[in-house]
Amino acid sequence: MEPIVVVGGGLAAARATQTLRDQGYDGDLVVLTAEAFPPYERPPLSKDYLRGEAGTDALFPHDADWYADRGVDLRTSTTAVGLDVAGSAIETAPGGSLRYSRLLLATGSQVRRLDVPGNDLDGVHHLRTIDDADRLRTALGDDGPLVVVGDGWIGMEVAASARQLGRDVTVVGRSPHPLHGLGARVSEIFTNLHEENGVRLLRATAVTALTGTGSVSGVELDDGTTLEASTVVVGVGVTPRCDLAAEAGIELRSAADGDGVAVDGTLRTSAPGVWAAGDIASVPSVRYGRALRVEHWAFADETGKHAARAMLGSAEPYDVLPYFFTDQFDLGMEVKGVTSGEVVISGSAADRECVAFWVDGDRVQAGMGINVWDRMDDVEDLIRAEGPVDRAALDAFV
Repeated sequence: MEPIVVVGGGLAAARATQTLRDQGYDGDLVVLTAEAFPPYERPPLSKDYLRGEAGTDALFPHDADWYADRGVDLRTSTTAVGLDVAGSAIETAPGGSLRYSRLLLATGSQVRRLDVPGNDLDGVHHLRTIDDADRLRTALGDDGPLVVVGDGWIGMEVAASARQLGRDVTVVGRSPHPLHGLGARVSEIFTNLHEENGVRLLRATAVTALTGTGSVSGVELDDGTTLEASTVVVGVGVTPRCDLAAEAGIELRSAADGDGVAVDGTLRTSAPGVWAAGDIASVPSVRYGRALRVEHWAFADETGKHAARAMLGSAEPYDVLPYFFTDQFDLGMEVKGVTSGEVVISGSAADRECVAFWVDGDRVQAGMGINVWDRMDDVEDLIRAEGPVDRAALDAFV
């Protein structure tokens, strides 16, 4: 029998491989990853790993010996360049053609780049891989001004880490407020945190050029001013790596439906014998009644495991709520659900010890604990509850 093949170098690939073995699959198993490392998880790259407080052991769910000990054929520095779904074969470089019995696509995302002059100057960084983090960590050892372009999660996490390392940090964001998707009230909590720690936040501002000769020295803004910068970090989002699936004729979701590879509740794609997990998977949500594609650690973790069980015969539909966490300065946060609707805050936003709820259609859509711990199970109960929400209960939650 041909092997099960897992394509990907992130957490979804690691969890799928682990689950296949844990569930008793003892057949041939091949993991293909384009990077020189075993599959790893990315949250530390913008936090403790970037600050030099954690080593590579914080990144790897399993080292290379784990794969070898379990008879997994781990092929690093190997890129999947083509997929023939009719012939159940995947083309790799190096390596040539590899047949499979079942295939998991967990190809992840790639960073978006600024489409402005100077975007290829030395000193301009993106953060997606271990190599990216290593280069940026070296750059953060300098003492010149740092400009972060983008005020989403990666931008704000890098800004916090850089300030903790003593760098002069300016964040340039195009939205009216950082972390725009959270809404103004919750964004203000993070805004105040960063400003109190010395981060300069520019809002509703666009970058028109990166300037310098050979190396970046400035960031030109749409109001005509130029920020001095010895280091620039671009954190303007990612796009799912769907090319391999698309070129093979596998169904994708439209941009209006969230992009990504269309899968059913078992994470099976439109191609026979092919599943998808992690950033690329657009998964029907039982709770929200639509497909969700989530670019967070927990989604990779859970979909990797779920796809593996499905590849071994499980027909259970995926029904895990989205979950995300961050640590910035002295703030720890975790959120469950989809952040849309009216915001209701329980506790003290001023003291940064509260739970924020998003309510839409008389139902709780999401809940975020800010320096409030061990309440996510209670939050999930509220999200899954049928019928109108009790506003008084939300107010008194903390």
